[in-house]
Amino acid sequence: MELIVSLVLGEAITRSINFFIGKYSKPQAQDVADHLCRVLLRAQVIIDEAMGRQITNQAMLLQLDKLRGAMHRGYYLLDTFRYQSHDKEDAKDEAVSQSFSLSKANSSKYLCSSKKETQLFEQLQDALESLNNQIFDANESVIFMKSYPLMCRQPYSMHLLLANCMFDRKVEMELVISFLLQTKSHRTEEPEVLPIIGPGRVGKSTLVAHVCNDERIRDHFSEIVFLTDHDFRDEMLSVQSQGDAVEQQICTTGRDQRLLVIVEIAGDVTKDAWKRLCSAFRRSTTNGTKIIITSRSDMVKKHGTTRAITLTYPSSEAYWYFFKTLAFGSTDPEQHPRLASVAMEIVKMLSIRYYTAANMAASLLRDNFDINFWCKYLVFIRGLIQKHIAEFGKHPGDFLRQNQPAHLGRMMGRAHGDFVICGQYQHSSHEAVPNIAFNDVVYGSVKPHGNFEVLAWRSRIPPYYNYIYSCQVLHRKTRAAKRKRSQNNGTTP
Repeated sequence: MELIVSLVLGEAITRSINFFIGKYSKPQAQDVADHLCRVLLRAQVIIDEAMGRQITNQAMLLQLDKLRGAMHRGYYLLDTFRYQSHDKEDAKDEAVSQSFSLSKANSSKYLCSSKKETQLFEQLQDALESLNNQIFDANESVIFMKSYPLMCRQPYSMHLLLANCMFDRKVEMELVISFLLQTKSHRTEEPEVLPIIGPGRVGKSTLVAHVCNDERIRDHFSEIVFLTDHDFRDEMLSVQSQGDAVEQQICTTGRDQRLLVIVEIAGDVTKDAWKRLCSAFRRSTTNGTKIIITSRSDMVKKHGTTRAITLTYPSSEAYWYFFKTLAFGSTDPEQHPRLASVAMEIVKMLSIRYYTAANMAASLLRDNFDINFWCKYLVFIRGLIQKHIAEFGKHPGDFLRQNQPAHLGRMMGRAHGDFVICGQYQHSSHEAVPNIAFNDVVYGSVKPHGNFEVLAWRSRIPPYYNYIYSCQVLHRKTRAAKRKRSQNNGTTP
């Protein structure tokens, strides 16, 4: 009996010891976050070094792109972990202010919060492991990286660097340049064509502009010819006259010169128009002329002689990294955790991951670096979105993406009626732009009436587009009359 008791006690003690060892040997969330922070600094060093060099090896670029993606995800999860404590404090204050009848709802909310914390901890561990693996795989690339020439760059702060360069497109840019510089020993009848496709405002024109500004491309091609939808519009020109106009434009540059032709269209090109264009090149240029065609439509892939490059919007993690860097400028976000927490909520509200939208919002927050303004801005954006969804069934960003009227509000002077974006377009840098800024109308003291145009954003990188919104102020009576008329016609406003 004593032997059995001793065995049972021994087993119980052994299990207890193993339990406590296992409990205290498991990494805590803060330990994982600290380790992830150190690894992220190592990844940042590698990425910054790569951005400053003219790397042409495509395999190395793809490896660096994966490392950059893992770094963005790591920063996103680390910031989520850091700033969730401020969300907890706000939730506790709100729970205390509520009556006793809401205790059950609050307790269920805390259970959900606990579950989210567990998921976040697991995601932190996954991000740490993934980033460690990416850095280990990039060790050899870091050694070979030193053999590539340095690019001339001023010692800007990171927010100035991101505001004045193309973000997260290094791989795509080098793929395009590699295609353009590639030469064939034999003469080909048809010019080589590279399609670049992607949705609107994803950066197709920006990518092409940066490629055309590259010194290697300017030295390789004698002339760069730009064609747009206007040159291929069937209702304005016949196929014959299209070809003649294009051929005349090409011939003015010289018959025996190597040309780069940029075709920027929204949809597709008719078969006859494309045939006339290629025919003009065969008669007017020498071997080595190449074409880049950009479009929102996948149909242009059939014109390509090589695999198309598809551009997509940035991931939510990369978008947060871009937005945070611009919004805080030279200020360290870790010194302002409450502001960073509010900024994360604002990014989630933007819906569409346009770099234009990020620049507009970030510049507004940076110019009003105050917790009261940031909180007021968040409340305004959240209320605006909820109201738009309640009245029209969709996020206003979805309407803007489809180029449909989006009803917004005004943070200052709401009594002056709704602020409606009726359409959007872009101008080149040398064209005249409106003298009214978008942020001044929505968040400032400017109070326009009727129909007008505003300057949404002036890009600081090629092709230096000015983004314009066509707007209208609807007063309450006008809006009610329009809604009533639409309901009588059986349509949704």
